[in-house]
Amino acid sequence: MTDAGAGQPIDPGVVELAGRMFDLARGGHADELAAYVDAGVPANLTNDKGDTLLILAAYHGHPRTVAALLARGADHSRVNDRGQTALAAAVFRQSAETTSMLLDAGADPDAGGPSARATAVFFELPAMVELLDGAR
Repeated sequence: MTDAGAGQPIDPGVVELAGRMFDLARGGHADELAAYVDAGVPANLTNDKGDTLLILAAYHGHPRTVAALLARGADHSRVNDRGQTALAAAVFRQSAETTSMLLDAGADPDAGGPSARATAVFFELPAMVELLDGAR
């Protein structure tokens, strides 16, 4: 595996650590992930699909992990390679707690493609539409 930007081989230990971070985000291990971010792992680390730790935590329904990442500077406006945001992931999973948390942090319901609002409308999620409309 090489770093496309520099053409240098990526240390296998770094690849392994990154994989572990994504697993922690998916699994909702907020305290352990927060400790790694506090120790220097980037809060906006992305995988090969452009998913951030925040997007993965939101998609997998882990509001404590989302809160920990936001508190450490994770960018709620980042989009993955498919144009999806953490807010759209939370809406898709119908997590009112995570959706509210992201909105309170300033996430834009109309950002990305499909946006969180478009996701709520497409999947006919009236509670999510109402939550997003309340953010206006």
